[in-house]
Amino acid sequence: MIITITDNDVEKIDILSLTFDELAVQIERMGEKSFRTKQIFDWLHVKKVTSFDLMTNLSAQLRERLEEKFWLKSLFISKRLDSLADNTVKYLYKLSDGTHIESVLMEYDYGNTICVSTQVGCKMGCKFCASTIAGFVRNLRPGEILQQIYTASADSGRKISSVVLMGIGEPLDNFDNVVEFLRLLNDPRGFGMSLRHVTLSTCGIVPKIYQLAQLDLGLTLTVSLHAADDKTRSEIMPINKAYSIEKLMKACRSYFDKTSRRVSFEYALINSHNDSISDAKKLAKLLEGFPCHINIIPVNSIKECDFVSDRKSAQRFKRYLSDLGINATVRRTLGTDIEAACGQLRREYEMK
Repeated sequence: MIITITDNDVEKIDILSLTFDELAVQIERMGEKSFRTKQIFDWLHVKKVTSFDLMTNLSAQLRERLEEKFWLKSLFISKRLDSLADNTVKYLYKLSDGTHIESVLMEYDYGNTICVSTQVGCKMGCKFCASTIAGFVRNLRPGEILQQIYTASADSGRKISSVVLMGIGEPLDNFDNVVEFLRLLNDPRGFGMSLRHVTLSTCGIVPKIYQLAQLDLGLTLTVSLHAADDKTRSEIMPINKAYSIEKLMKACRSYFDKTSRRVSFEYALINSHNDSISDAKKLAKLLEGFPCHINIIPVNSIKECDFVSDRKSAQRFKRYLSDLGINATVRRTLGTDIEAACGQLRREYEMK
């Protein structure tokens, strides 16, 4: 994907957003030998340098030419918060245009997972989400999504073994850039992460779920459901007015049929909204016979909304579902002492 960026009134190509083949075309146009592509791609995605000057096996002249043609800048860490409870690290990154995004690095027994943003802000308008309150600004480029991983790994010294696209923004609303990011992440000549270690979370843009299924990338699809009837879901998730639960579930079943990958559903539990035994029965009926998993999440408290929940309510709702034969867990809450839920830090920082 050829993306140009204006740098001091000069148009440059965003080199981190180029696939290996796209980079090869650009290097050939410069009159360089084909082996240079592998060297440069290795510097970018294996060694993860943030300056052409650090590419020491290239001549000074070639490095100067790369600087003239391509754009390569690192993310600036505006703020880092470290949890004293569980080693979660939350990053607030400043982008080259002055906007901000967030990533959260989480430590599990099986390795380190990073939750990355895919947009600056969000259009979806979910009532309980801090990401949407500050408004939508723009999509992130593939390189900017990658840099969240590279920067967090370099800063923390931790090896990242899995990625969750569940930060600020709706990944399927930035479909083309996200797919390019996934291809870059998966490239064995670069970072080389298996996409089976990637989870993409969506609020349910139905046409894009079908499109994603056709690519059969091998990743895990997680759908933010949060209610089992259209009336309740539409009240908290405007996207449901465009794509009803019936349409959404049809797309999810199609995704499973095409990819053989089990779909997960997120269920943000909100006291007195979607936490009753009746809600559990409707959810069980909706998912009957579908191989899936329910992730129950006590809703995060934000200042602009009076929604509340707690782990006790979540455990009770899990018991309701288990008694009805539905596979469910209550998500482990990490970084509670640093407000690790997406969007909170960006919103407060920009308000100040």
